[in-house]
Amino acid sequence: MSPLLTTLSIPSPSSGVWYLGPFPLRGYALAIILGIVAAIWIGERRWVARGGQPGDIQDIAIWAVPFGLIGGRLYHVMTDHDLYFGAGMHPIEALYVWRGGLGVWGAIGLGAVGAVIGAKRKGIKLLPVLDAMAPGVLVAQALGRWGNWFNQELFGKPTDLPWGLSVSDSTAVDAGYPPGTLFHPTFLYESLWCLGAFAIIVWADRRFRLGHGRVVALYIMIYTLGRGWIEMLRIDNVELKDVGGFRFNVWTSIVLFVAALIWFVISARRRPGREEQVYVEGRGPRSEEAETEPSASRGSLDPRAADDPAADRGPEHP
Repeated sequence: MSPLLTTLSIPSPSSGVWYLGPFPLRGYALAIILGIVAAIWIGERRWVARGGQPGDIQDIAIWAVPFGLIGGRLYHVMTDHDLYFGAGMHPIEALYVWRGGLGVWGAIGLGAVGAVIGAKRKGIKLLPVLDAMAPGVLVAQALGRWGNWFNQELFGKPTDLPWGLSVSDSTAVDAGYPPGTLFHPTFLYESLWCLGAFAIIVWADRRFRLGHGRVVALYIMIYTLGRGWIEMLRIDNVELKDVGGFRFNVWTSIVLFVAALIWFVISARRRPGREEQVYVEGRGPRSEEAETEPSASRGSLDPRAADDPAADRGPEHP
C-alpha cells in the first residue's frame, strides 16, 4: 500500500462509545437519533406546506419510529440469523441493537405500518402524509449510515482509491484481509447518495407538484438505484446473498424499483396533480372547528332570517 494513499485514506474512529460518567454514549445510537429528529423536522415542514397541521408528524412518529426500529432489527436478524442462532452463538444478542444491525427495508416497511396507524388515528389521508415524510427519511438514512462508520461495519471491497476506508487491524483480519487494507467506504457512498436523492425529490416535488404517492415512488426508485450498485461493493456476510448471482438486497432493490415505477406511471395517469384535501372527510382541524363553533356565530336562530329578508323588520305600517 502506497504511503500517500494511506495518508489520504478515511480513518475510522478508535472507539464508537464515549462515557458520560457511568452512562455510555454510542455513536451508532447518536447517528440514528439525529436521523429521526431530522426526518420529523423536515416532514413537519413539508406537511404544513401541503395543508396539514403542525404537530401531526410528531404524533405519527410516536407510532412509526418504534415500529421502524423493530422492523429494521427483525429484517437484519432474519437475513443474518447465523450471527445469533448459529452454532456457538448467543440468541440474546439479537436484542443488542446498540451494536448495530438495522435493515433499512424492514425499518421502512414496518415503520410505514406504524405511520398507517398514526395517520388513521388522526384522520389523515395516508398518501399525502407519506409523500410529505419520504424526503426526510432519506436524510435520516444519510445520517444513520454514519453509525456504520462508528462501528467499523458494512464497508466494501478493498480499494486503492485515495478515499479508501482505514479500519482497525482486527477488523480487517476478521473480514479476511491483512492489516492496513483500505476498503470502499460504502457508508459514505450511501450517505451522499441519499442526500443527492433528497435534493432531486424536493426539486421534482416543487416543480411538478407530485401527489398521490408519487413522491414515495420516486424516493424508492432513486434510492434503490443507488442501493443496488453500493450493495454489490459490500463484503459483509448476508444470508441468501447468492440468489442468481446477486445478493438478496440487490434483488430486493430490483423488485421495489419496478413496483415503484409501475405505481408512479399509473398514479400519474389516473390522478395527476396533488391532493387538495389531506384529511379524511369529516376529520381534521376544519371539522373540529365546525363542531365547536358557537351557534351565535353562524347566524340568527330564527329560521325565517335565511329565507325572508324582512323577517326582523317588525310589523309593517300603512
